[in-house]
Amino acid sequence: MNEEDIKNFNTALSLYQNDYPHQNLIEMLKNGNIVEKQIAAIKLEYINSQNDADALISNLTGQDGKIREAVSFKIREFMNNPDYLKYFYSTKSYDIFLDAIIDINGNICRNIISAISNLKTNNEFCKHFCPKLTNLTLQLADKACTFDLQDGKYKVNKEIFKLYWCLETLYIFYDKVDMTILKSILLKTKSVQDYTIREKTAKILSKNFQDNDLIKLREELKKDKNYYVRRF
Repeated sequence: MNEEDIKNFNTALSLYQNDYPHQNLIEMLKNGNIVEKQIAAIKLEYINSQNDADALISNLTGQDGKIREAVSFKIREFMNNPDYLKYFYSTKSYDIFLDAIIDINGNICRNIISAISNLKTNNEFCKHFCPKLTNLTLQLADKACTFDLQDGKYKVNKEIFKLYWCLETLYIFYDKVDMTILKSILLKTKSVQDYTIREKTAKILSKNFQDNDLIKLREELKKDKNYYVRRF
């Protein structure tokens, strides 16, 4: 390790080994450096206000990856607890959640999808979040249909990665989105070259829709050349 790495390690170790009052941890989340914010998120044991939740959510995007991942883990932990869920109902957080489900770090995507699944019964959240989710997914699906995955370009892989996590989120919120748009998305993604996208498409279709076109599409994917697609 270089000198800067050693300094950061020692700082992190010192922060982790010491106990801090709850409010100090919140202040570190708001104003700390990379190490301080990361450790503050890890050590936070509870939240008791909208302000506390906002301090976490504000670090979910636009921050160093170490911070984003630690914060996403803690948000999942708190949102999976019914006692804390009420602090995450702020509409200003919903667009941040949408950005977080397509983070470059898959652990962050997974954590936030798990977290927001607890908001499925919140009509205000679904009303705001689901149309934006389907619009984003449709845009990514349109792009993915034009990709030649043989060229291995980073941009192609990045867009496929985003589409993958959008479809994973749609699997949870499938019955909260506009069915016409969902159908349009699935008719596009069933033909994407990357099998993981077709797999997610088949997973959504496993919800046993009564629409004839979607029933036909599900049967088509049951004959896909890839086992992971066929299994649904």
